Amino acid sequence: MHDAPRRPRILFVTDLAYRARGRRYCDEDIHLTARLREDFDVALCHPLDAAPLMETGAFDTVVVRNSGPVIHYQAHWDDLRERAARTGTPFYNRLTGKADMVGKQYLIDLTAAGRPVIPTVDDPRDADRLPAADTYVVKPKAGADSIGLEFVPRAALADLPPAPGGAGLLIQPRIDFTYEVSFYFVDDAFQYALYAPDPDRRWHLERYEATEDDLAFARGFVEWNAIGHGIQRVDACRTRGSGALLLVELEDLNPYLSLDLLDERTREAFVTALKASLHRSIAARDAPA
Repeated sequence: MHDAPRRPRILFVTDLAYRARGRRYCDEDIHLTARLREDFDVALCHPLDAAPLMETGAFDTVVVRNSGPVIHYQAHWDDLRERAARTGTPFYNRLTGKADMVGKQYLIDLTAAGRPVIPTVDDPRDADRLPAADTYVVKPKAGADSIGLEFVPRAALADLPPAPGGAGLLIQPRIDFTYEVSFYFVDDAFQYALYAPDPDRRWHLERYEATEDDLAFARGFVEWNAIGHGIQRVDACRTRGSGALLLVELEDLNPYLSLDLLDERTREAFVTALKASLHRSIAARDAPA
């Protein structure tokens, strides 16, 4: 009798106790891991425990999901990335992302490149490069989940204190928008879109029917990021007046997916796409050079 082939093994990094406004991260990861066990052997761990478990060599890939903002455990995350690079352990999402995975510098770079993003600078002396506004949004360049976000009048920009830890600041005009919308991708394939009709209730989301122009906008950022294997959420706002979409952020590490808001068919299609992407990612690691 032949032994059954070994199933791929996933180290699934999550913080089931993390609390976020308007979202229950733990429910999403409980659902996802239950479905992934249909194809993979899955072990869950907290982000602070990931490095030593990864280095046992027992896992084919490390999946980073709802692990909370990295800023809460930055030193551990930096160490985990360094160990992954040293051992060649693949991550999902791949750790080659150029967006939120490595901070908010990309918003400044994309602004300079003329891409459709909320105009962003990191030096109060460059505020004249931004559209005129009564109020500006100021937040740490290494922030997440609105940590450290402030609304500042233009006259106060010159007196801004430096960001904690020398991480730098982001300065943006406060945009008048009609709604925020998020586009969700697995690898380079669009899955679904959700939007917040009320700008004051960011996480009260509804299904959104994306147009071809919407998808061209979102795909442009996914293609720019080129992570190969992973889940990305392109967050944008629809400006009042011109009706144009502007990028708010590109979440390429551990985007919350709001799976509980999807109909069963869309949720099933997403899980199927995720499984296929993970299989491809693992196979790419094992392929001969």
